[in-house]
Parts: sequence; structure tokens; C-alpha cells
Amino acid sequence: MEYYELHPDNPQIRYINRAVEILREGGIIIYPTDTVYGIGCDIFNKAALDRVRTIKNDPDIKLLSFICPNFKNISNYAKVSDYAYRNMKYLLPGPYTFILPAAKQVPKKLWTKRNTVGIRIPDHNVALKIVEELGNPIVSTSVTNRKGNVLVDPLEIKAIFNNQVDLMLASGNLAGKPSSIIDLSNDEPEVIREGAGDVSLFV
Repeated sequence: MEYYELHPDNPQIRYINRAVEILREGGIIIYPTDTVYGIGCDIFNKAALDRVRTIKNDPDIKLLSFICPNFKNISNYAKVSDYAYRNMKYLLPGPYTFILPAAKQVPKKLWTKRNTVGIRIPDHNVALKIVEELGNPIVSTSVTNRKGNVLVDPLEIKAIFNNQVDLMLASGNLAGKPSSIIDLSNDEPEVIREGAGDVSLFV
């Protein structure tokens, strides 16, 4: 595994470009977000998606969320109501995953049984730079150990996943609290998980 340490606010572009190169080749990366480290791949690469399932040791896992760089990009992958747009515009970038009706462009492997997808715009320049340079979203599933515990120390992550992923972009220890998950796919919002983001708007 290639391993690079990046500044969280001004990440070195050569390392971002290397991550993008690996993603385009069907590789798997670990990268920082505003909540936890994520395991990611290009959402349009079927073989890479299958590799992530293997790494997570769950062949049936729904890779619920993926990262978009901006709101314009979201509209390519999900149907966004006026209500959803207003709230997302207010809260993003930030530690939230919003569940929305899936658009046809999204691979079916990322759809839930309810034909929805989870979308994130994290408040972290490394994650955003990756998807900006790649030109399309990447999967966002948290880095955990075999017991399902979130890992926050990049050196511990490196030791565990060294032979499973192709590259890791490290940016120090992260908070380790996952994103709040808000379902905006229906008329009434539903808080699926209360995490790092304030959910008071929806309760």
C-alpha cells in the first residue's frame, strides 16, 4: 500500500493526483473525511465495488453513501426536492449523509431496496479534492476493524489494511464519530442515525 500524509486544509496535489490515478485504474483507497476515515473506490467500477465488499467482509453490504464534490454534482445522482435542497444547502459541507431517491445514473449496486442512495459532501478538503479531480463520486464506507469498531489512528489503519488497499491518504487522527444520517426521500424527514452532525432541524 502506498501511504502519504497530507495537510487537511492544503493537501499536496501530487498525492491527490496519485489517488485519482489509482481510482481510475480500479484501485481502492483509504482517505480522511470530516468524521472518520473512509474506504473508497470509483462508484462506476464493478470490480472495485466487489473488492470493497470483500475488504468489509460482507458480500451483501449496501455501500450506502458516496461523496459528491458539490450540489450541482448531486443532481446527477439523486432526485432532490425543494425541501431537501434547502436543508442540504444549509448543512453542507458537513458531517451528514442524506438519503435521497436514486437517479438512473447511479449503479444499482449502490441502491437500497427502497431505490434510494446516501450522499455526502464532507467538510474536508482531501475528500473533496479527490472527487473534484476524479470527476465523479467515490464510495464512502467507514474504516472499521473486524469487530466493527471505527478506527481513527492512521498508523493503526495502515498496519491493518496494508495488504488490502492500494493507497492511503492520512491526515492525522480523526474524531471517529460517524455522520448523522437523514432520510429526505419522503415528505417527512427521518433521522436514521444521530452522529456528528446536529439533527435538531429534523426532530
